[in-house]
Amino acid sequence: MNKIVFIGYMGSGKTTIAQLLSQKLNLPFEDLDQIIENEEKSSIKSIFETKGEVYFRKLEHSTLKNFIESNEKFILSLGGGTPCYANNINLLKEKGCVIIYLNASLDELYNRLALISNKIQRPLIADLNTNEIKDFIAKQLFERNYFYNQANMIIKVDNKSIVEIVDEIENLLI
Repeated sequence: MNKIVFIGYMGSGKTTIAQLLSQKLNLPFEDLDQIIENEEKSSIKSIFETKGEVYFRKLEHSTLKNFIESNEKFILSLGGGTPCYANNINLLKEKGCVIIYLNASLDELYNRLALISNKIQRPLIADLNTNEIKDFIAKQLFERNYFYNQANMIIKVDNKSIVEIVDEIENLLI
């Protein structure tokens, strides 16, 4: 299990959990959005605003494919939409990745994302008011559920500490 990939909705804890697990398993950690930002020398928000979502999704797919094909051992955190576009979920499976879905409930995601500081960093919800955010999350979860549920492991994250989640994943990987 040298290729571990975290998927889930924004705010589910993918990056935080993946970073801690990478330390425990002594595997290098990468965040796909960070790789894209470094290569484009631009933020995800700026890419969405200036070049649009179609451009971003094509870039995201090629960056993901290149990363997986050129690295043997890693823990990778993906953006919330990544597994849902460009056949990315099948790419992950074909390349032998262990896919871990961090499953947070609608209420949990809303509570995490509705905070102003979190909202501003997320281009898909930055312009929504707090009433619109819950409906937006519910709609996207419904649309993305098919892809998320193809993961090798589904980890419920509500009411668990980061350490509890990491320990649960580590035990399942052994």
